[in-house]
Amino acid sequence: MTPLSVNTLRNPILHHWLLLVVIALSSCGKPSEQKDRGEYSKEFLRIQKETEFKLGHNQLDQGYRYLDSAFANLNHPTLNDRFRYYSFKYVYNQQVIKDFDQALVYADSMMAMANKSVNPQQYSRNYAEANFARGDSFFELKQYSEAYQSYYQGYLTGKNYLNLAAIGDYTYRMGMIMYKKNRYKLAANYFKDSYNSTVAESRTIDRGFPGFYRRQELLDNIGLSYKHNNEADSALKYFNATLSLIDANVKNFPDRKRDLERARGVVYGNKAELYMQTRQYDNAVELLKKSIAINIQPNFDNRDAELSEIKLGQIYLDMHRPDSLIALLGDVRTQLDTVANADVEADYHRLLGNYYLQKNNLRQAIDHIQRYNLLKDSIAKRSSSLMESDVNQQLANYEKQHEIDKLSTSGKIQKIYLYVSIFIGLMALIIVFLVYRNFKRSRQEVKTINELNKQINQQNYHLEKALNELNTSSQEKDRILRAVAHDLRNPIGGIASLTTIMAEEEYNDEQKEMIKLVKETSLNSLELINEILEAANINSVELNPEPTEINGLLNNSVELLRFKAAEKGQEILFEPLDKQIELSVSREKIWRVVSNLITNAIKFSPTGATIQVKAAEFEHKIVIAVKDNGIGIPNNLKDQIFNMFTSAQRPGTAGEKSFGLGLSICKQIMEKHHGKIWFESDEANGTTFFISLPLANTGVKKNSTQELSEPTA
Repeated sequence: MTPLSVNTLRNPILHHWLLLVVIALSSCGKPSEQKDRGEYSKEFLRIQKETEFKLGHNQLDQGYRYLDSAFANLNHPTLNDRFRYYSFKYVYNQQVIKDFDQALVYADSMMAMANKSVNPQQYSRNYAEANFARGDSFFELKQYSEAYQSYYQGYLTGKNYLNLAAIGDYTYRMGMIMYKKNRYKLAANYFKDSYNSTVAESRTIDRGFPGFYRRQELLDNIGLSYKHNNEADSALKYFNATLSLIDANVKNFPDRKRDLERARGVVYGNKAELYMQTRQYDNAVELLKKSIAINIQPNFDNRDAELSEIKLGQIYLDMHRPDSLIALLGDVRTQLDTVANADVEADYHRLLGNYYLQKNNLRQAIDHIQRYNLLKDSIAKRSSSLMESDVNQQLANYEKQHEIDKLSTSGKIQKIYLYVSIFIGLMALIIVFLVYRNFKRSRQEVKTINELNKQINQQNYHLEKALNELNTSSQEKDRILRAVAHDLRNPIGGIASLTTIMAEEEYNDEQKEMIKLVKETSLNSLELINEILEAANINSVELNPEPTEINGLLNNSVELLRFKAAEKGQEILFEPLDKQIELSVSREKIWRVVSNLITNAIKFSPTGATIQVKAAEFEHKIVIAVKDNGIGIPNNLKDQIFNMFTSAQRPGTAGEKSFGLGLSICKQIMEKHHGKIWFESDEANGTTFFISLPLANTGVKKNSTQELSEPTA
């Protein structure tokens, strides 16, 4: 018995549709505000209402034809209009025609619209729903790792914006995946979270029979999870709670008696299986007979009745009641001819094989046991894809990361407090000593100090003069660089253009190779000149800070570079912030820093390597880390990599060219944002680059000398 045997609604189309309607309604604002907020237009709200009316009255084909026609004639649809249109098309393919590949395409279109959101609330709401849709499509395609990741990302992003019903559905789906992965303890925890969300929501919104039915299903699923985890007492507690909930709601839903009895029959079967585990056969037989009597009826859960009959047959076999067993299996055989069930068919032959084995009829026993083995092998092959994917590592990363961060931060804060206390104590002792010593000093010593102060002031004057001269020299250097680079760019660009034309003419192989060499050298020179111009101009160009959502910026950079990584068979793993945070920064400059670090990771990592991009909130800063598994940075080059025109540049693992200017530009950009850039590297584990931006970065001050302490890596 699995949780899938108990469905919240027997009509899955209606179930999923209700969820989408809940989320859609929660996102609608007042009509007068919608256009300003970039949400739904009045025209689309009218189309949506008419479409929902047709779908709600089972006019599915008419509803979707109307939607396509009306949307095609809609003038200037908003971003949310397009998002909701794609969600309608997703539901049609996912739930109506069961085309899960096409449904995934529409879910990706929903994700593309979510990524264009104009404010954090809209982004979080739409991004969460798009992930929910992608997770359902992946689940049906049996890509369980991808499904879990989509559910979890949507849950993290939307938990502060979605209503309790949507959050409950997320945790319900993650519980189902953990149950299928035999991670029963985690499944029970997810089902409990979903149940708590559903109960909390019921205090403010009455979902009627669907809400009650989901609550009893979740209690039963928790009991099943504990049963499989060999926690009999906890399982019995939740099975009894399920039956009590059903009994308490009989009077509330007199017209749903069949559904209530069907649910009660399923719980009887699950509870009986628990008694079988503890060898309380009399209790198990009584409950199984009740379950069978309920679900064997027409239009009830006949498949569940067959499973309960197999359990009862196992008890008859264990208790050596052959007559009862044969009579029961005869009924099962008749039912299987009407309601096919591969698992029951296999267990039918297993029980018959063991029956004939007890009768010493080896020929019949072997025949049925062989049929059982063939059927079980077939079932195992169909379900093998589930165990091929392993979400254990993802689960460890997702579920434990927050706790690890909290413990790590707490430990570091305690160390800082200790060090600060020691430092303050030492400083107090030093101050007392200095006061005492100065008190004992003579006037001659004061005169000597005054003389030294004069010398220091004079030295400061000379240093300030030298610094001004150095600044002037630096500005002159930049001017010369810009002039030389600008004057060189045109002739070298001309060379590149001429060699491009010459490459199309007919030459021998040696001549073509020389033309190709000239062309590549020209293009490399142009790239170097552009980087020189960028390095020379970075200090003189003022930043244009704007509110920038960090997760969106990072996701954009990662997605743009996934194709470049794929050329070397590499994979980029991205772990965003657990909440949406906006900083006032130059979006283009910070995007360039992140893209440069990811590009370097691709360049210096071997084929097939994994690159990790992670963002976290740390000590009033946003810290972004880019980790590769590449060749590392030798110790003798570590002090040079942020220098302009450094000699530390090296070719990439596939021979990619490096000029040694990128990291110097990155450092200048970070300093202009009051941020930091640093790295950790060894040749065994690759290199991790870190950048940090202060959370209080509501505006970027220009030409500030403020310095920030470097965060702990």
